[in-house]
Amino acid sequence: MDMDSASSVVLQALTQATSQDTSELKPAEEQLRQWETQPGFYSVLLNIFNNHMLDVNVRWLAVLYFKNGIDRYWRRVAPHALSEEEKTSLRAGLITNFNEPVNQIATQIAVLIAKVARLDCPRQWPELIPILIESVKGQDGLQQHRALLTFYHVTKTLASKRLAQDRRLFQDLASGIYSFACSLWSHHTDTFFQQIYARDETAALGSLERTLLSLKVLRKLTVFGFQEPQQNMEVMGFLNAVFERLKQFLECCRQVGPDSTCREKLEKMIILYTKTLLDFLEYHPCAFIPLIQRSLEFAVSYLFTPAGEGVTFERFIVQCMNLIKMIVKNESYKPSKNIEDSKPESLEAHKIKTAFFTHPTLTEIGRRLVSHYFLLTEEELAMWEEDPESFAVEESGGDSWKYSLRPCAEVLFLDIFHNYNQTLIPVLLEMVQNLQGPTNVEDTVQLLMKDAVYNAVGLAAYELFDNVDFDQWFKNQLLGELQVSHHRYKLIRRRVIWLIGQWISVKFKSDLRPLLYEVILSLMQDPDLVVRIETATTLKLNILPQFLPYLESIFGLLFQLLQQVTQCDTKMQVLHVISCVIERVNIQIRPYVGCLVQYLPLLWKQSEEHNMLRCAILTTLIHLVQGLGAECKNLYPFLLPVIQLSTDVSQPPHVYLLEDGLELWLVTLENSPVITPELLRIFQNMAALMELSTENLRTCFQIIIAYLYLSATDFLQNYAESLCRAFCDLLKDITNEGQSQVLKVVEIALKVNPILGAHMFQPLLPAVFRGILDGERYPVVMSVYLGIMGRVLLQNSSFFSSLLTQMASDRSQKMDELFGSVIEMWVDRMDNITQPERRKLSSLALLSLLPSDNSVIQDKFCGIINISVEALHDVMTEDPETGTFKDCMLMSNFEEPKLSDDEEPPTEQDKRKKLLALEDPVHSVSLQQFVYEKLKAQQAMMGDQGFAVLMETVDTELVRQLQEFLQGF
Repeated sequence: MDMDSASSVVLQALTQATSQDTSELKPAEEQLRQWETQPGFYSVLLNIFNNHMLDVNVRWLAVLYFKNGIDRYWRRVAPHALSEEEKTSLRAGLITNFNEPVNQIATQIAVLIAKVARLDCPRQWPELIPILIESVKGQDGLQQHRALLTFYHVTKTLASKRLAQDRRLFQDLASGIYSFACSLWSHHTDTFFQQIYARDETAALGSLERTLLSLKVLRKLTVFGFQEPQQNMEVMGFLNAVFERLKQFLECCRQVGPDSTCREKLEKMIILYTKTLLDFLEYHPCAFIPLIQRSLEFAVSYLFTPAGEGVTFERFIVQCMNLIKMIVKNESYKPSKNIEDSKPESLEAHKIKTAFFTHPTLTEIGRRLVSHYFLLTEEELAMWEEDPESFAVEESGGDSWKYSLRPCAEVLFLDIFHNYNQTLIPVLLEMVQNLQGPTNVEDTVQLLMKDAVYNAVGLAAYELFDNVDFDQWFKNQLLGELQVSHHRYKLIRRRVIWLIGQWISVKFKSDLRPLLYEVILSLMQDPDLVVRIETATTLKLNILPQFLPYLESIFGLLFQLLQQVTQCDTKMQVLHVISCVIERVNIQIRPYVGCLVQYLPLLWKQSEEHNMLRCAILTTLIHLVQGLGAECKNLYPFLLPVIQLSTDVSQPPHVYLLEDGLELWLVTLENSPVITPELLRIFQNMAALMELSTENLRTCFQIIIAYLYLSATDFLQNYAESLCRAFCDLLKDITNEGQSQVLKVVEIALKVNPILGAHMFQPLLPAVFRGILDGERYPVVMSVYLGIMGRVLLQNSSFFSSLLTQMASDRSQKMDELFGSVIEMWVDRMDNITQPERRKLSSLALLSLLPSDNSVIQDKFCGIINISVEALHDVMTEDPETGTFKDCMLMSNFEEPKLSDDEEPPTEQDKRKKLLALEDPVHSVSLQQFVYEKLKAQQAMMGDQGFAVLMETVDTELVRQLQEFLQGF
């Protein structure tokens, strides 16, 4: 690009690209995209964003294009990579001055320089760090800040590199600049305190910003810049100084008050100090050992003594709690069970912890956690009144303990309780003892305290197993608490039903369940919504056979609750409970689901914008269909469009709904009594699903198999051709396991309809034939190959003959020779087949070739008998009373099996499989009789003498075993 003419053209394009008018915007964006690979383009951009006279929006866009260009074209190996000459010029231009007046652009330029540094520093850009340090030392306030901002982003980026060589380079850098970074941080910190106490808030704010940036640099250098930081006096000196500085900043926070302009940045500063300690503990637990004592003293004094009053704020409390938790839980600080095997550092850390966590200290921490941090706050109580649903489903799982006070306090309590339960169990039991009996509804303090203590007992249920007789407590105390109906007592009703939920899986006698269901029935009608939601959640954990007498009433109340709640998250929670109930009671739900079935279509329509709620509806439908069985056909008008939408990859919601949608499709097919045109039509979605080749492929195959069992003729006539094409494409690029999955579908098609199946999947069969001839090495695939070929040979012999003719022609071989090779390979690889059904099928298939005067078949007669005797060993069982053998695979008539309470009733598909098995030769033909009849026929064809000669080719031991099996014929 010619720089002078190019500048004005690029400037014009950037100006148009900031326009709100799409007729200007789109062509400008396209033009800029084309210039991205032009030499000189980034030099023009650099000049534009360095020109402070130009429009801010244009300069901002120039920086963004430059930044994207680094990602795409800076690396040497990138297509259209920038030339080394241009990169040298750009690097020099980026650090000529640090005087960008606009904060947002200054940040983007700092990020951009850091991106280049990640690729080029220090080798191609050794001057970067020295220039930054020189600029940071300057007296000009703006220049100093911008250089420090860049210094931070460069340090942060270089610290994030993880290759060993890059880490060594960063460590070299850190050791070279650490002293400077410490003095910089110390200087700006002192300057800030002088200015803030001189009441010069404007200057103090600028200094505080520089202090923050210098500490961010120091944090990265400290955590990632040293392999053994404990060996470095400066690093350990800085970390020890952190505690003093933290105290100074906390005191400063208290003095300036909540309305100071510095307040927000002061809190950020305090949090950054705690992050430095937490990071150092995470990455260097052994180096942190000398800091354990001070860390615990610091955190405990601010959290659990009057020292923290009026000083602490929520995020700081969370960080201090996490610091204690990480020290308590850290595996490096725990000695081995066998003390001799422990590392000296572990013993040292354990000793410090043991000395610190004395009985009085632990007692105070335990008491304060429960009586102070577990108490519901005014904000939470207000939320309960004003927005009960948000209160009831407040997020407390996952990583919320890292950022939110309540989950953080609960996790710390659990960790300390687990590690020091001998000390803390009596403390908690005493707190429970002090709260025996009903609490005065007018005494809000005591109500809140009881809620907090019961919360602790619920959280520590597993630890308290041997110390609390929960059944007695439930009968003698908790039941009474649940019957206090005063509206203020809702705190305790909600907490007690939650508490029972926590203990159910730990210690709760089954003969108390009916009493509990009575309680749940009552609380599901509680006037308070939070209590009703909590009760439903407890029910989810507690559905046993004794629940059935209460099913109708409680299910009706759950449905009412689902209608009453309005928020997406709450509906999901209640739907989850409903799903659990349906799943546990199965077909016994049928009389009670009418209202739910009518309501779900409305809820589906209302949740168009809420895909996660739709996922919950899909899960409920899955359990509902399984519970309804064949009656699910009445849901088709709603069910089938839902499946259609959820599994259509051209519809955006499929990203969220696909997995559950496929599961619903499968259970619908498994439970459907008949095929309908609409159910058949949904299969049009399958072609695109199979192209995705994702983890859902297995479910897709199960769906295809379900269609085959439901209505093979209709299904194959409509879809076999496209399915066969999809299978051919899949088999070209799929694992051995995947191949066997695809071919099992073909095998089932042949089993369900041998004539139509063979005709429809004809294009796939030559590959199967070749696989057998070539001796496929993967046993599972070979087993399926032989299963497919066995079906064709046994149940569609004319098709087998035409396939043999085609293969002989393709391979320019004689038919008999080819057939001989197939039988030989079949006999040789029989051991690859492990399923008794397939082994019997192979035997039946090869025996079906008899009687024969074909010399090839007679030549392989010994192998056929060998396979038959092996199969007889597999399927024949001896009757101990009569001493005779019978084929254990024979099935006579179709009987509904007697089910135990734990067993699920058979699906419609299970029934279809059973009926199909009655017609399957594997289950309807006696192998013993078939062998006898075929040998008799062969004898009749050849005459006694000829047959005797043929039998001489068979091993005498095999003949003896065969005669044993054929006794009585």
